[in-house]
Amino acid sequence: MAPVAISPEDPVFNTKRDGQALEDLSDAIDTVNVLKQQQKQQAEKDLYEESEFDKNKDKTQFRQYEDACDRVKNFYKEQHTKQTVAYNLKARHAFHAKTRAEMSVWDAMEKLNTLIDESDPDTSLSQIEHLLQSAEAIRRDGKPRWMQLTGLIHDLGKLLYFFDAQGQWDVVGDTFPVGCAFDDRIIYGTDSFRDNPDYGHEIYGSKFGIYSPGCGLDKVMLSWGHDEYLYHVVKDQSTLPAEALAMIRYHSFYPWHNQGAYHELMNDHDKEMLKAVKAFNPYDLYSKSDDVPTVEELKPYYLELIDEYFPNKVIKW
Repeated sequence: MAPVAISPEDPVFNTKRDGQALEDLSDAIDTVNVLKQQQKQQAEKDLYEESEFDKNKDKTQFRQYEDACDRVKNFYKEQHTKQTVAYNLKARHAFHAKTRAEMSVWDAMEKLNTLIDESDPDTSLSQIEHLLQSAEAIRRDGKPRWMQLTGLIHDLGKLLYFFDAQGQWDVVGDTFPVGCAFDDRIIYGTDSFRDNPDYGHEIYGSKFGIYSPGCGLDKVMLSWGHDEYLYHVVKDQSTLPAEALAMIRYHSFYPWHNQGAYHELMNDHDKEMLKAVKAFNPYDLYSKSDDVPTVEELKPYYLELIDEYFPNKVIKW
């Protein structure tokens, strides 16, 4: 029998958790990804046209790789040890078993702002200002309204850290499939998974594991974190198109969209979604150094945008 979701009368947030520490780590992870990013964006028309806003930026003016390396490596050691099939099944069961909070998208943004409390080290911006930065960069480039909204909400899954996440390792970081062999193109390679119980497993350690060639990424269980959490929150509560859902779910799936791993699991639909994720990625990584947005001026526009794609104002989180 499927679990029955329990709705809380008063949502409980773990306010003892250090939100700024999570943001510092998330920034360090982004820094590593920025400096590892070597592939050029393909110039494509319309949605997939090369992003304009970041062309003239010095993309090395974030924290240097060496500064972030030790911290990020220690984080990934823990993540790569604990992200197992068993844990991911448990996390998904827990997600469907209860509703953690009920609030509007904008209220969720304000709540995340409060929980993180301090500003992002790269920008001295609030969480809402950072989310608006991404959305405004997309808007300035003339991308579709649904993509602007995707930029606005793409990090809201970090609320998971203040609900029932085990730690930082199941909230942030690059994502990857569980249930099949870990690919060496995952950051820090397969050696970083040696302490994972699934490493070398008869089934989970085989090339395709519990999957089959061309099965489609919809059938693949990606490591649980804020992207996967938000994807599950919005896919049944919004009218966002498939491209937007792919941007939310896969933008941290760097082994796939940046390194070419796990393409043998893709179907034709995934090939189209890969283009969308590549189009979104620069707005996720490089928009943090843009001008500071004025929240109150932009709020009416984005409230209208939220209403356009979320039929119900109150969302189950």
